[in-house]
Amino acid sequence: MNGPGPLGTFLLARRARLRPEDVGLRDFGPRRRVAGLRREELAQLAGVSVSYYARLEQGLSRGASAEVLDAIGRALLLDGHEREHLDRLAEAARHTPRMRRPRPEKLADETRDLLRAVDGVPAIVLGRRTDVLAWNTLGHALLAGHLDVRAPDDPARRPNMSRMLFLDPHCRALYADWKRKARAVVGNLRVAVGRYPDDALLAELIGELTMKSEAFVKLWRDHRVTPCEATCYELRHPVVGTVTVTQQALSVARSPEQVLTVCTTPAGSPSETAVALLRQAAAGR
Repeated sequence: MNGPGPLGTFLLARRARLRPEDVGLRDFGPRRRVAGLRREELAQLAGVSVSYYARLEQGLSRGASAEVLDAIGRALLLDGHEREHLDRLAEAARHTPRMRRPRPEKLADETRDLLRAVDGVPAIVLGRRTDVLAWNTLGHALLAGHLDVRAPDDPARRPNMSRMLFLDPHCRALYADWKRKARAVVGNLRVAVGRYPDDALLAELIGELTMKSEAFVKLWRDHRVTPCEATCYELRHPVVGTVTVTQQALSVARSPEQVLTVCTTPAGSPSETAVALLRQAAAGR
């Protein structure tokens, strides 16, 4: 194995984020030469030997037990999402993943029916790599009206929400707090990489964003693991102005790797009125 690998890199990043006082240790001030906890401090908190923990970070040990992972997760103060991610990385480290180029994702007829049924709110269907598999008229008008509405129908032309957020100026300008949205998308990509370590197309997407976006590189190095579930965002839409929406990611029962993302607004709010105006404008086009 070359380098620490995803498991070792994740452990190192989480350890670097912890301060001694976070875990009840004394901080010796300027004499501390490392960011975060030392390896020996983390090993002591987890109840494992320093040499064993060092081998985990260096990618030299692949067989960490569930009990050891539990202890390390507690020592690193991992939340539930991060703990699940640690398990996935450890499982992947036990095997040598063989990169495979998967077939283009397909949209089930039942999912297309579901998308049509929620036509009253902006909605899109995203695949495991955040490719846009489909969107309804309002979803397209709200999030990517400058793109061809038919693009998701062709696997070779499908927009990718992560790529758009970091590389498309229109999408970057859409979010008033772009950094918060970008952090959420990167956290979601971290989850995907843990779940699908052998997905060559996902690896290519991460590589492309790393090469083309310094902002992505900075966030990717942080190793946050945060699935996009339900978050409120203020949008600065070029047609209807400021719109505040709650983006909710709902699992698709027929295709567990896909999510239906809907954008809702509070009843009677100016944002609801703005979306209604957008619906009229989209219908006119």
